[in-house]
Amino acid sequence: MTHRLLHELTREDARAAAPDTLVLLPVGSVEQHGPHLPLGTDFMTAEHLAREAAGRAACEIPIAVAPTLPFGSSHHHIPFGGTMSLSTETYYRVLYELGSSLVESGFRILFIINGHGGNHEVTQLVARDLALEKKVHAAAASYWTLAWDALVGAGAHVPGRLPGHAGAFETSQMMALRPDLVRTPLPHRDGATGSDPRTFYRPYRVERPQAWQAIDGFSDSPDRADAERGRTYLEVAARELAAALVEFYRETR
Repeated sequence: MTHRLLHELTREDARAAAPDTLVLLPVGSVEQHGPHLPLGTDFMTAEHLAREAAGRAACEIPIAVAPTLPFGSSHHHIPFGGTMSLSTETYYRVLYELGSSLVESGFRILFIINGHGGNHEVTQLVARDLALEKKVHAAAASYWTLAWDALVGAGAHVPGRLPGHAGAFETSQMMALRPDLVRTPLPHRDGATGSDPRTFYRPYRVERPQAWQAIDGFSDSPDRADAERGRTYLEVAARELAAALVEFYRETR
């Protein structure tokens, strides 16, 4: 069995598949990623991982990949230009209503895979509320948290922050995924290596006014990126996502 793209199905195909098929919804953002990466970095990465993981999982479970939602909650990047953002409240409603419409179409198993840090908490709230209010199985994860241990095991935290923003980690992945869209020379920042692998899991969240402007919109040092490492990171994340999809689906049976 191979995975299917939801938008390529007919209504009859979708209706027949709905009760037993896991729908995977990739979400990301259109936002500035420093002077060197494309605005679509997050949604392109999420879409790639969703399709790769679905292809792996399809040998064990029925799965369909929904069209990627490219827009996210990204107001913190607006000052740099090139950002298309939804407010937190609007983003919640958009995701919730997309999920609800899938439920109304007969689907009962939904998984949101996120590629943008600003969406992280909202996607989890949507999954919670869909399960509570629509009586369906719903899950949500950001790909780097889902694959965290495996990414740390692959050394993804060493060149810079994990996941960071437009730093060595994301730049490595885009060099592997779409090298034609990566601009050179890559920015350099001193003293930005040896990231603590717990960066994304601090005991409390800190938000500072104009924090992104202070670091010119990118974390650590993008010039420490490497395409081969990027391929490894993408492979690791796709593998871990596929395993999570199979595990989640089997828990619904």
